[in-house]
Amino acid sequence: VIWGGEFGRTPVTDTSEGGGGGRDHNHWGFSMWMAGGGIRGGMTFGETDDFGFKAVINPVHVHDVHATVLHQLGIDHERLTYRYAGRDFRLTDVAGNVIKEVLS
Repeated sequence: VIWGGEFGRTPVTDTSEGGGGGRDHNHWGFSMWMAGGGIRGGMTFGETDDFGFKAVINPVHVHDVHATVLHQLGIDHERLTYRYAGRDFRLTDVAGNVIKEVLS
């Protein structure tokens, strides 16, 4: 089971002129919950700064999450490609890595 998203929200509202007063997307700090499927239970991984702006301990990119899920499904994320505009692309781009610390 996976619950979460590839971005969180900034911890402060945008008060700039024309900013809309909302909270922007924040890919530097997001939360995700995973259970079962070989994921180690009862732990947290990563930590943001005191304000929740950016991950400062064990930062994770969405490509790392994809690589980890594919690994647990028995799929080699480095070999899984799709063709677009005449070129093969990986879902995990060139920087995705399995997050081994969260595996049981």
